Amino acid sequence: MTSVFFGGGTPSLMAPETVAAVIEGIRSRWPVARDVEITLEANPSSVEASRFRAFAAAGVNRISIGVQAFDDDALAFLGRAHDAKQAEAAVAAAAGAVPRFSFDLIYARPGQTVAAWQSELDHALAFGPEHLSVYQLTIEKGTAFHKQGVPAAEEDQAVDLWEATRARLAAAGLPAYEISNHARPGAECRHNLTYWRTGPYVGIGPGAHGRLPPGGGSETWTGTRTLPGPLAWLASVEARGHGIITAETLSAEERRDEAAMMGLRLGEGLRPATFRAATGLELGSAFETAKLRRLIDGGFLVMDDAGLRCTAAGLVRLDGVLGALLA
Repeated sequence: MTSVFFGGGTPSLMAPETVAAVIEGIRSRWPVARDVEITLEANPSSVEASRFRAFAAAGVNRISIGVQAFDDDALAFLGRAHDAKQAEAAVAAAAGAVPRFSFDLIYARPGQTVAAWQSELDHALAFGPEHLSVYQLTIEKGTAFHKQGVPAAEEDQAVDLWEATRARLAAAGLPAYEISNHARPGAECRHNLTYWRTGPYVGIGPGAHGRLPPGGGSETWTGTRTLPGPLAWLASVEARGHGIITAETLSAEERRDEAAMMGLRLGEGLRPATFRAATGLELGSAFETAKLRRLIDGGFLVMDDAGLRCTAAGLVRLDGVLGALLA
């Protein structure tokens, strides 16, 4: 095992002793790499930040903080309970507690200009992060923002902000290795790379998903899903020894589609050996030739000995590229 990730909800509200017990349980059941990455997600509240050193003593060596913005008005708009000073204090506390830390930011907020966003990025970079997750605000139907009539950023403005993000962070030594994630070389999130490369992982806890090859084979990948809600999950674990409610064998086509949807988010794209291990298929013949050729000729995809990957034009239109490739 190369990584452990405490995520979803507010895992930093757990007692550090609970985190230590879970890590010890993992070590007693699986072989764990000497340099295992153990990440814990946290909010920037002072209560959670005060526990960072205790989490480090429990075995956590990477903290990911949900900052979202360093502007009080923006944080209020986003519905966050913390303010900018708490966010700054939490980042500083993480930097002093663990070897690796990351935090996330949200851009394309209403009225946000490229100049203002670049200034916010500069402020974020002043903390010396090795990893940043930078997400575009999207307004989906059914969400609170949609019901409130909050407008989504105009397409041209969103693209300008995305391109400014990539340029500024690359110049600072944090190039994009995934569509929304930037890191110094070697500081990429190993756990998330497992997802994006469609590797195996065990999901434990309410609402968790897993992806495992039974018996170590590559032809019978199984997706699992556990009960939502802590009480229902816990009752099931106590009664049956697990909280799994579905275990579905994935077809070769499903594994291919999953690999494309995840892997084309990465700068490296789909690599032949990784794709073969995840799907049992050869990359060169897995997709319909005519569809693939149109996307390559259109300047959205590149295919060579290193594999299949998006161009910059393809990344900014990733949903459309995937729709055209997998339709």
